[in-house]
Amino acid sequence: MVAAMEDHVVLFDGTSTDGWRMAGPGGFDLVDGTLESHGGMGLLWYTGRPFADFVLDVHWAVARATDNSGVFLRFPDPGDDPWVAVHHGYEVQIHDTAPETVHQTGGIYSFAAPSRAASNPAGAWNHFRIVCVGQDYAVALNGLAVTTFTGSRSTEGFVGIQNHDPSSRVRFRRIAVTVVQ
Repeated sequence: MVAAMEDHVVLFDGTSTDGWRMAGPGGFDLVDGTLESHGGMGLLWYTGRPFADFVLDVHWAVARATDNSGVFLRFPDPGDDPWVAVHHGYEVQIHDTAPETVHQTGGIYSFAAPSRAASNPAGAWNHFRIVCVGQDYAVALNGLAVTTFTGSRSTEGFVGIQNHDPSSRVRFRRIAVTVVQ
């Protein structure tokens, strides 16, 4: 599924939010080299450029198993409306205790359930590797394949992370894209 890779872009390295913009309520604080969510429902998105075919590496941790967040893929410029990403892109879900499997961690929210639970316990770091090539999506969580999905939305757009609700505290670090040529 992945061809030759070039053009590695570090979106967040733990030191700066340069190139990122908030849409909607709540936000993210820079805390000890991480982006920590508060409030919501909002979206912190990388404004530097849209991406077509790529591999996205995201490291994240929840404070509690009930925390809710997500990683958004290939959405158009949302301006100040986080729902643009929901309705025009795809969300890789972070929510271990969601009642429906199609809304659980590693799934493509409302489209494809994960095949297994692979999250580390609350407080521990997790790693998503998300491959987006054409309409094909593959999600690995902590080195285990959890979701494959064939979409029908845009094959190019921005990436972002979600702050879902006031009670959820999700941290992100080491966010990087490798463009697939």
